[in-house]
Amino acid sequence: MDRTRQSNVLFVVLDTVRKDHLGPYGYERETTPELSRFAEEATVFESAIAPAPWTLPVHASLFTGRYPSQHGADQGSPYLEDETTLASTLSAAGYDTACYSSNAWITPYTGLTDGFDAQDSFFEVLPGDVLSGPLASAWQAINDNDYLRDLASKLVHLGAMAHSKLASGDGADSKTPSVIDRTKSFIDDSDSDEGWFAFVNLMDAHLPYYPPEEYREEFAPGVDPSEVCQNSKEFNSGAREIDDEEWNDIRGLYDAEIAHMDAELGRLFAWLRETGQWEDTTVVVCADHGELHGEHDLYGHEFALYDQLINVPLLVKHPDLEADRRDDLVELLDCYHTVLDATGVDPDGVGTTAGADGAVGRDPTRSLLSSEFRAFDGTTEADPGQRAVLGNGEADAADGDYAFVEYAQPVIELHHLEEKASEAGIELPEDHRAYSRLRAARSSDAKYVRADRIPDEGYRLDEDPAEESPVDPADDETVAATERALARFEEAVGGAWDDPDERVADADDALADADEETRDRLRELGYLE
Repeated sequence: MDRTRQSNVLFVVLDTVRKDHLGPYGYERETTPELSRFAEEATVFESAIAPAPWTLPVHASLFTGRYPSQHGADQGSPYLEDETTLASTLSAAGYDTACYSSNAWITPYTGLTDGFDAQDSFFEVLPGDVLSGPLASAWQAINDNDYLRDLASKLVHLGAMAHSKLASGDGADSKTPSVIDRTKSFIDDSDSDEGWFAFVNLMDAHLPYYPPEEYREEFAPGVDPSEVCQNSKEFNSGAREIDDEEWNDIRGLYDAEIAHMDAELGRLFAWLRETGQWEDTTVVVCADHGELHGEHDLYGHEFALYDQLINVPLLVKHPDLEADRRDDLVELLDCYHTVLDATGVDPDGVGTTAGADGAVGRDPTRSLLSSEFRAFDGTTEADPGQRAVLGNGEADAADGDYAFVEYAQPVIELHHLEEKASEAGIELPEDHRAYSRLRAARSSDAKYVRADRIPDEGYRLDEDPAEESPVDPADDETVAATERALARFEEAVGGAWDDPDERVADADDALADADEETRDRLRELGYLE
């Protein structure tokens, strides 16, 4: 394989960061001087597509190399189960591995930290035993029982509620400095002959926005975070209006959060250079998804698959990559194979099982470092995306290259949306987009989004990058080809979501069947009287 093995890997996710607010992608405000410096020695990818628009399924894809419908970690079943993760494979190969974040989804109770030798969620709102104790066991048992699955919505609610409590008001100190400090300590203590793998998630740019004062004064002078809309469900439900001035204030706070992350990331980069480890370290920086600030009349990162959410920043430093820009299509799950390629590790060779029931094997056609990247015609065990690009041997098999995105019906967001609407006396229509499951195929020129409750949407991205004018595939062959690619992907993952999802959350009824230990924990956390 045409790659240079490196000792170490630093993988950084800038949670909820849209690429058009970053210097390397042409943003006019100086939010990311450190990232811009990094971009001078990295490859900057212009078309990196996330497999979903929110944290849990995206990280599960990063850690497994599988699409969301394959690994199954989503709001209906909010944990990663029976998967051999990237961290597990690297740890088995002798690497020291660690995961540090302040994101409630990247914790032992979701299974995303499985395989890491060291991990800390810095998620101080929840008692530590919640993450590995009876609530985690109950969560899985409930999800495995069809009758009790609705209780999952109540338990998933923990994450959103705790996010808000952690990051709002006067106590909203950023955990990013602690995440960076812990990462440095882990690297400093690593004594593996193979090297280390450090995964870091920085949460500052996730709602609500309470940036440190020095950054707030630079990017949002005079703005009081408590005076702007910090709850996306209030806006999306129609219960709250936001005018242009308030949107500007919100974007200023968002930029301030990004600037703070950038400074802390720069501190880590500088330390790696000072300690002589920079040259031996592959560095991957991306976002898991973006954010909407009023575009398409939406706020946050739910209920849609527009490019502000799924076309994310991705920058990679490795000796086999030139300091350059690339506009070819890539998918975030390619990062799984890229890390394996950079370290020279394959699940088959380190005692972990590769194949349908184990880890995804290293695939050069999905490694950003390989000359075979996305040459899928040479793939021996094609995944659903590869099969959809290759086609089925018919005339449309050579339509082009595509990335694929999946968004199952939300639980937390939908519940909160309905609450805000009800409080305002608003009745959401049955065809509200919040009730829809979405899948999309995206090429460099077009996108097609299939929905089960709202009309499908097709766009010519080369002519309409803001996705303001939907195009019927009957009127445009490029959009039609994208729809065909999506149909092939749907077939490969088990069929299209043709019929509306009729699941109705009835968590209160399901709670009657929860054991007393689970009920006690829910009382402690404010869910039961």
